[in-house]
Amino acid sequence: MKPLLTISRYIVGILFIFSGMIKANDPLGLSYKMQEFFEVWGLHGWNDYTLALSIAMIAFEIIAGIAVIIGWQMKLFSWLLLGLIVFFTFLTGYALFSGKIRTCGCFGDCIPLTAGQSFTKDIFLLFLILFLFGQRNRIVSTMPARNSVLILSLSVLFSFGFQWWVLRHLPAIDCLPYKKGKVIANQIKIPPGAIPDSTVITFVYSKNGKELEFTAEKFPADFDDSVYHFVKRYDKLVRKGNAEPPIKDFVLITASGTDTTQSILSERGPMQWLFIQEIRPKDLTDLKNLVLELRDIAATKKIPLFIITPAADAVKEALSSELQNVTVLRSDVVAVKTAARYPVTLYLINDGAVMDKWSLPDGEAGISALQLF
Repeated sequence: MKPLLTISRYIVGILFIFSGMIKANDPLGLSYKMQEFFEVWGLHGWNDYTLALSIAMIAFEIIAGIAVIIGWQMKLFSWLLLGLIVFFTFLTGYALFSGKIRTCGCFGDCIPLTAGQSFTKDIFLLFLILFLFGQRNRIVSTMPARNSVLILSLSVLFSFGFQWWVLRHLPAIDCLPYKKGKVIANQIKIPPGAIPDSTVITFVYSKNGKELEFTAEKFPADFDDSVYHFVKRYDKLVRKGNAEPPIKDFVLITASGTDTTQSILSERGPMQWLFIQEIRPKDLTDLKNLVLELRDIAATKKIPLFIITPAADAVKEALSSELQNVTVLRSDVVAVKTAARYPVTLYLINDGAVMDKWSLPDGEAGISALQLF
């Protein structure tokens, strides 16, 4: 029994540490996944708290994984682990059986799992944790208490400290479709061999105060315009495909409303793209200074500057005097959130490919690189 107990502890601990470390590399990714669940459930008020929940959950995964390996306070951590895995299994089960969530973000963007794979993993972990829970009174740490507390304290500092670092300086390992070397024009295309969604045109008509749905092939035998009144038509999903590009909804719209996406993506030579999710008062001074320096580089080195934002009006208002000869483009909020893991993120693009990127706190490093380019 003891060898089986030890093996189970190490499997559970390593998986929790690995899962937490992968997500700690990009806590915003888990935050956005939480928002996706909350949107489906109609809990829109929780969206403002998802980042804090994400940071806390990731830290707990790492800390709990270490605790179960060293066998520290298993009477407490066995309850916490059981609660967490039941919660995870519910989420992955909901994603799998409802079909409303494609992926669960269990291992972040670095190791994407389908809902089915995530659910299977969680069922496996659930059985192991139930076994550990039943044997919790037999698990005793052989490590001195002081050493155990020291290791757990260091894991707490690392868990929160590493997440603070990546939130300020961008993920240490970039697994996003905007990572260095990626050609954006290729990333917005549907991959070869992908299966498109299968849909059927569905009509909605009103008859005697009731709405009825039917397809073009199955119109009612008694159909008559004087009895049936048109409400709407839509494409009803019959079978979900996998025809999704790595980057979705990436558009670049000018102030006049012109879609200039393909024109900009096809430009040759270097470009500066400054993604701005939102204007935060604490970043405003640094942002203004950065835009002025980027504007000078655009003029002297002929590297055009484009500001890409879902909040074009707010950006123009806040940076009115800094935007002379700068093109501001409106883009989809989800696309910008994916590209900019810090609210202000600078990209160096060359021949349509991502050469490098920097968060606002690393703006001086970006300026130096652009001046040498």
